Amino acid sequence: MWWFGRNGATGFSASSTAEEVTHGIDGTGLTAIVTGASSGIGAETARVLALRGVHVIMGVRNMASGSKVKEAIAKDIPTAKIDAMELDLSSMASFPIASNTS
Repeated sequence: MWWFGRNGATGFSASSTAEEVTHGIDGTGLTAIVTGASSGIGAETARVLALRGVHVIMGVRNMASGSKVKEAIAKDIPTAKIDAMELDLSSMASFPIASNTS
C-alpha cells in the first residue's frame, strides 16, 4: 500500500489531480458520456475531459444543474465540445431518449 503523497509505480499518488494525470493527453476525436456530471467528481471529470479535447456528453438527472455546470465549463474552456442530456440511470424510460441523441 502506498502512503498518501508518496508516488506509486505510475508516478502518481492519491493526492494527484485529474489535470496532473491527464497532462499531455490529446482527447481530440474521442467522445465520453459522463454520468453524475452536474456536481462533484462527475463535474470535475467532465471538465478535465473537455480540457483535454474530448467531446463530453453530460448525463444528468437535473437539467438545470447540468446546464449550469455545462455553462461554467464552456466559460472556462472556450474550445470545449460539451453537451448535457437528461439521463436517469434508475429509470429505463430515460434510455431511449439518450440513445437517440446525436
